Amino acid sequence: MRRLINWCVLGIVLPTYLSVFAVAAYTPTAPQYLQPPSLPTFLQQPSGTRSVFSRFRDSLIRSIWSVGCDKSVQPTEAKVVSSGSNTPPPTVLASYGGDVVLRFNISSAEEATALAEAIHVLFLDVWEFNSDWVDIRLSKDVVPSLLGLLPSSLHHAHTPLMHDLAQAIFESYPSLTFADPMRSHHSPRPFSPVLQTSENTDQTNIFFRDYQPLSVIIPWMHLLRSLFPTHVRIINIGVSYEGRDIPALRVGVHPTNSDKPSGPRKTIIIAGGSHAREWISTSTVNYVAYSFITAYGKSKEMTKLLEEFDWIFIPTLNPDGYVYTWENDRLWRKNRQQTSLRFCKGVDLDHSYDFEWDHESRSANNPCSESFAGEAPFQGVEAHRFASWARNESEKGNVSIVGFVDLHSYSQQILYPYAYTCTVAPPTFENLEELAIGLAKAIGVTNGEIYSVTAACEGSVTNAEQSTARKRFFPRMESGGGSALDWFYHELKVKYSYQIKLRDTGSYGFLLPSKNIVPTGKEALNAIKYMGHFFLGNKGIEKGEGGGEMKVQEPWLLDPAQAGIVPREDGDEDEDGDWEMISEPRRR
Repeated sequence: MRRLINWCVLGIVLPTYLSVFAVAAYTPTAPQYLQPPSLPTFLQQPSGTRSVFSRFRDSLIRSIWSVGCDKSVQPTEAKVVSSGSNTPPPTVLASYGGDVVLRFNISSAEEATALAEAIHVLFLDVWEFNSDWVDIRLSKDVVPSLLGLLPSSLHHAHTPLMHDLAQAIFESYPSLTFADPMRSHHSPRPFSPVLQTSENTDQTNIFFRDYQPLSVIIPWMHLLRSLFPTHVRIINIGVSYEGRDIPALRVGVHPTNSDKPSGPRKTIIIAGGSHAREWISTSTVNYVAYSFITAYGKSKEMTKLLEEFDWIFIPTLNPDGYVYTWENDRLWRKNRQQTSLRFCKGVDLDHSYDFEWDHESRSANNPCSESFAGEAPFQGVEAHRFASWARNESEKGNVSIVGFVDLHSYSQQILYPYAYTCTVAPPTFENLEELAIGLAKAIGVTNGEIYSVTAACEGSVTNAEQSTARKRFFPRMESGGGSALDWFYHELKVKYSYQIKLRDTGSYGFLLPSKNIVPTGKEALNAIKYMGHFFLGNKGIEKGEGGGEMKVQEPWLLDPAQAGIVPREDGDEDEDGDWEMISEPRRR
């Protein structure tokens, strides 16, 4: 009787297993851009080596044999971590469990000097700094040593921003990374890159619900090229140190008009990811690119911008570092090339350009520094390749680069040249500031976020003297020389060059939750559209399709308080009127 039961069960199991195998063999797998990204190397848990079909077979047999069997006899299985676990794996706790991010408030040049020197001595990671604060990541065990190097006035002038850095890192990875792969493919709103207006991007595309690894971004770019061949091309900016391509999307339409001579094509570059850990910059480039691409032919406003300009969207200028943040160290900043010290890899690409490259700063001879600029200009491979490509496009490609926007995070700032010094004003200072104020306003009317406008050199800690309208500049936490911003402005003569530091202002820093991807993308999209209309001579004001004006207006057409402008308290008027910017821009 027992042998008969065994044969009956085998007769049920074997056909079922074979049918499943046959279906799986002839069912195409989901495209790569729909598959959940693999777990980062340092987050992975041990797993068995059995195949999917072996696990399915064993599960099926167990489920059938469990009928009428003794419930106390259970199969032995390896213990696995629940996909819904909210606890960081031990490897993350080991790397960051004892770290904290502190914000120091500086009130004197002596304090700034002491803090900058202590950062250099202790090899600390400066997350961000501006006119109000300095954020530093360090181990809790190092805090007493740091305070011992600082004046007593700073011993209580700091506050912790993140009490559990390991948890914040763990939560910054996509939800699909820890989700059940079989369930993740049955989303009620699957990815569908259908031609739709940019306003509905977040409602039709799951691509922007999470941060995406490079292995997903590149197939996604090829998909866009395939779906929209009339106005999308994929180009290669160069090759990284580790041999990866630096891909970009060239978006634009060239109307054929034989009666109109064609001059150099006006081109605007939107780049992100120079610093690997700034994931929001990469996602924002992708969001703006997708919005431009899918709006062509649906929106007269966007169609006109694509007909008048070519738009170059570069998701990450640092693909090696970006991949490293996914597979090894979430907070890695530099590229991955070898330096003179084997155990200290990487060059800070945004300090590697050859205009005013700084060889005298504290980090110049320290490969272990997060802002190490290399031992010579353009030692950063990716920076050199990017600059060579841009120069070749300008000189031999019949291209006129009229705008450059370098996206970073964080601190919500719009920065214009120069970064290397505040003692020299850029020749087109007024034009730079005019457009920068418009960009800030375009961002502000989107979600109400406030972005400050200032010269990049003023990103260091400063203090406004109460008795004058001028600023004192305290020592910088890191050098401003060798930046892409200054190089494009001065060397390539790109009249409108900006660095935009995206959300937030420190609550999450580089670990901005993915729910901010779409709001941040919308803010950047409105800013970039504003720039396009500005270049068309509309001064940021474009007639809508119904004859009305866009919501984005020039700051001086709005209420002064809304535009970030306040009356002078001293009663003096400048030469343009009786208003001044809160940020007190430098006067030449």
